[in-house]
Amino acid sequence: MNLRTNLLLVVAIVAIIAVTGAFVMLQLGSSDVASTPTATTTVATTMSVASAATATSAQATPSTATPSTATPSTATPSTETDASTVADAPSPSAAPLQPTIYDYTVVNTYPHDPNAFTQGLVYLDGIFYEGTGLYGRSSLRKVALDTGQVLQQHDLDETFFGEGIAVLGDEIYQLTWQNGVGFVYDRESFTEKRRFTYATEGWGLTHDGENLIMSDGTPIIYFRDPATLEEVRRITVTVSGEPVMRLNELEYIDGKILANVWQTDYMLRIDPATGVVDGVYDFTGLLAQAPPSTSTTAPDVLNGVAYDRENDRFFVTGKLWPALFEVELHPRQTQ
Repeated sequence: MNLRTNLLLVVAIVAIIAVTGAFVMLQLGSSDVASTPTATTTVATTMSVASAATATSAQATPSTATPSTATPSTATPSTETDASTVADAPSPSAAPLQPTIYDYTVVNTYPHDPNAFTQGLVYLDGIFYEGTGLYGRSSLRKVALDTGQVLQQHDLDETFFGEGIAVLGDEIYQLTWQNGVGFVYDRESFTEKRRFTYATEGWGLTHDGENLIMSDGTPIIYFRDPATLEEVRRITVTVSGEPVMRLNELEYIDGKILANVWQTDYMLRIDPATGVVDGVYDFTGLLAQAPPSTSTTAPDVLNGVAYDRENDRFFVTGKLWPALFEVELHPRQTQ
């Protein structure tokens, strides 16, 4: 792929992300709007090869759910650690890296509960651990791959909106959206062991084997000590030198962070040292390959990525999707 074609593809994808964010904000008004702790919260009105767009953060529920009536949060990023003691990642170079665009091929299609509002997904030892959201419907689940059957389930109190999960050792960590509370469970029994708090919203969660990695709907990704839950460091995620909003469900694969971009069909591959996006996975049209849903609620957005490290399998699903897909990724070819 020549440089000009690659640059145009990157601009087109980031423009779609920006326009989607603007449309969502017009539709939602002030309802269910996530906090915007950085200055990069406006939608760019012009696009060029050298300038990408940013989008305003939001986290919506489907039309069948009761929307939050809380006013938008004005909280700044986590204050649990003094900002002067937090090691920020080095700034990207003056010539921003242009990410590689990837397309997908569906390898297998598996059943998925169409009533599961997927917020977190982990594949480990032959099964999925899944965190679901919505008030009154949030849960932590253990799910069979081949059948989609729920093997074990812990329901959250109806006051909590469940978000991302991570499995580290013999413990499972689960975030909540706007409650500022996270849970730590015993991996086998799902018994709650303790809780932790954070000053931002909770969106996605994964780990790199050493630290928990957390998103909050802004361009910032936080690294937290799994024992103390204190912030260790943070990075700002950028595409072509510009911050990217609405980073949602996370996964950590082969030394890179993967992040769903809420309300899009795109997933970003992020350098955990710098925050620079070096790959964009385009899942446009994936939901259309799912069988018809048996739920009365329409499928929502792409959100859910898991990786089978032992067999090198990549899984993707979405909120209220009737299917979970095993896919292979390959760099986009020029026409």
